[in-house]
Amino acid sequence: MGVGPLGVESPPVFAWDDWYAAVGGRSIRIEEVTDLLQKIYSDQYTRFDGEVAADRRTFTSPTDAARHLKEKAVECGADIVGICEIEPSDVYRGRTVTEKYAIAVGQRMRWREFQVVPSRASAIECLRVYFTLGETVIQLAAYLRSIGYGCKVEHPIGDSDLLHIPIGLKAGFGELGRHGSIIHPKLGPLFRMGSVITSVELSTDSPIDAGIAKFCDSCRACRKYCPPQAIPDDRSPEAGKDHLGYDRYVVDTGRCFPYFAKYSYCSICLPVCVYNHKEWARDFDGVQTKSFPTVIMLEPPPPSDLPDADRRHQYPRIQRT
Repeated sequence: MGVGPLGVESPPVFAWDDWYAAVGGRSIRIEEVTDLLQKIYSDQYTRFDGEVAADRRTFTSPTDAARHLKEKAVECGADIVGICEIEPSDVYRGRTVTEKYAIAVGQRMRWREFQVVPSRASAIECLRVYFTLGETVIQLAAYLRSIGYGCKVEHPIGDSDLLHIPIGLKAGFGELGRHGSIIHPKLGPLFRMGSVITSVELSTDSPIDAGIAKFCDSCRACRKYCPPQAIPDDRSPEAGKDHLGYDRYVVDTGRCFPYFAKYSYCSICLPVCVYNHKEWARDFDGVQTKSFPTVIMLEPPPPSDLPDADRRHQYPRIQRT
């Protein structure tokens, strides 16, 4: 396990199968979601690796290399790109990463699909972006190898070695919201992340301070619209600091996951986020949409925690009796 400069211990890899087993298995049956998951596991996973070309492209500087690879990432489908140096606390406990830098990429999710949450449409959109962003990181990795540099794919869903959230924060994607997701100044929280890691020397980006974290301290929209009441009122000092020095907000996973697993991957906390007066909550292709979603508040299942504490990260048990 590693401890980063902020004194935060790396958590264990998220045990998806264990969590689903704890809540009685997968109860979501959406054909399009199943098809996309199958494509990710049976096709994309087989294309993570490749031969590194013998001839290596020479860059004039780390800044030149970073600029070039960011442009290539956008060509491959990224909406946002940032670069950061990997720290021990960015690596899941029990995993080893030898590469020095993460090229973080993000893709926006389509606002039109979150007009009703939870819903079949929002569930499909989440998986659609996981798939298309998977193609982006696979293509970017293939390009890096074609110009002579070794690298590794960190897929947005599945068996990743890196925690996407701290990588995204250090890469300048935004600030950590009360709901545990990054809020981007222009895209809000409706985007997903992946990365390609490599040791080619790159200039790095920095965390941003756009006042988003302070906004979250006064806004409680995601907490009020969380049916299982998994989102906290207060920050958790015992969870350590984020990259701006704020105590983290930590979601009660034992309350969140049972609802997530039963009701179309939920996602309510993302479209109800009111950061920046919802200026980002529009359809980028011009489709007519509402500025606030219809939220379906369903009866939450009881909280469920993994019995093995070593298999789960630490989180507060909010309003547990």
